[in-house]
Amino acid sequence: MNAYHSTRSPEPLRPSKDAIRTGLAADGGLFVSDWLENLEIDLGNLAQMSYAEIAQLVLGALLPDFAPEEVAACVERAYGGTFSSPEVTPAVPVGDNWVLELFHGPTCAFKDVALQMLPQLMACSANASARDGAAEKIMIVTATSGDTGKAALAGFADKPGCGITVFYPEGKVSAVQQLQMTTQAGSNVSVCAVRGNFDDAQSAVKRTFGNRDLAARLAEKGVVLSSANSINVGRLVPQVVYYFAAYAQMLRAGAVSAGDPVEFCVPTGNFGDVLAGYYAKCMGLPVARLIVASNRNNVLSDFLATGVYDRNRPFFTTISPSMDILISSNLERMLYYASGKDCALIARLMNDLAATGRYEVPAEVKAALDETFACAWASDDEQRAAIKSCWDEHGYLLDPHTACAWDALGKVPELPGVPRVVLATADPYKFPEAVCTALGIEVEAEKRADGTLREPGFAAMDALEAATGVTAPAQLRGLETAAVRFDDVVDPDGIGAYVEGAAEKL
Repeated sequence: MNAYHSTRSPEPLRPSKDAIRTGLAADGGLFVSDWLENLEIDLGNLAQMSYAEIAQLVLGALLPDFAPEEVAACVERAYGGTFSSPEVTPAVPVGDNWVLELFHGPTCAFKDVALQMLPQLMACSANASARDGAAEKIMIVTATSGDTGKAALAGFADKPGCGITVFYPEGKVSAVQQLQMTTQAGSNVSVCAVRGNFDDAQSAVKRTFGNRDLAARLAEKGVVLSSANSINVGRLVPQVVYYFAAYAQMLRAGAVSAGDPVEFCVPTGNFGDVLAGYYAKCMGLPVARLIVASNRNNVLSDFLATGVYDRNRPFFTTISPSMDILISSNLERMLYYASGKDCALIARLMNDLAATGRYEVPAEVKAALDETFACAWASDDEQRAAIKSCWDEHGYLLDPHTACAWDALGKVPELPGVPRVVLATADPYKFPEAVCTALGIEVEAEKRADGTLREPGFAAMDALEAATGVTAPAQLRGLETAAVRFDDVVDPDGIGAYVEGAAEKL
């Protein structure tokens, strides 16, 4: 049976609709499948296929209990008119490399690609549950380090049968990111800051999913919890599509021939974006190597270099806040595959992480990871230098997260004759102050007519546009006049109660 199960136990098997609706396995593990290597995608016709056609092919393979007409309808609703590029995720040459632009969706971040799709998949899953006589409302609960929150809010706002509650670390997202969330419209949305960092918020959300008393109280009201984080397989699967779409565009451009290897360099903190590349490789995409690019919170780079995962280290607030993460949830899925699908080992490693904050993988697991992954990390200064050099040399603007990957290209030796693709995860105007600083553009404090200071991020947008001629996206510009709806703040142990209160709105 082509079904999903927990990384920590081979049973019970769950159809993909059930896995998406549930989000997290009952034992705290993540849902995985054992048949990736049996899903090889034929590359022969890839160059002639649109993004929508590739999405239907990939999603149909990974979500086998969705009927073809359901997948087609989900793809149309997710990508039919919500992205500003006809390619959805255009691949553009920059110097000797390629940049895969994942920021053309409604919130200007790569999370849009998956989070425009997840609500469609969730609706199909809920409909299936209703047909089985178990109709219920779904409360999406998500922790965000910056981009997931807004993308999830935009995807789920006012969706029938769903509510969404988003938690972000207080003071540790950019001003633009925070405004994107706190101004979100919708009768079914709630947004709350959490005292602490992203890991504090993410761990508390996971505990909320494991709170059986809370689940029972919500069940009495016909509400079930699910997640829009990449721990949800419905968030992960749509990301696989854009790796194939990048290759299709390179085929059309004559940069590769079918079967030629390509290398992808991915800025990542929670390991979901780069894990999607591993899925693509398992499904037949000729991925020569995946470069994991980290910022100063380089727990992933250290792990890939040593085989030791240790979150017992200082947490740094950086100019690439969406990667300020020390507990990379999706790495658990990769360890499952690298260990030869050893659920017992994964359960032990995750228990070690929970108890001591560290674990060390066996030598054979480390060797399996080395076959696919390389790694590098960039300091704030190195990110700024990458932004400046890419602009000076190629006239191309990077955001700080993508700059981590651009910097990594210079640190990881090239594979002879293998093209490199950098995944651009956010529009630079989401972080205008950091980009201005990198380019040496001065941003002066401005007063409004009422004498109050203008938010520096919008002054930075003006300065960046004037200096570069690159236009800021309208949806970011409009935040300056949007009304803030949410200013709640809780401690991590208050997340469960906040979710229960938000569920009262459904």
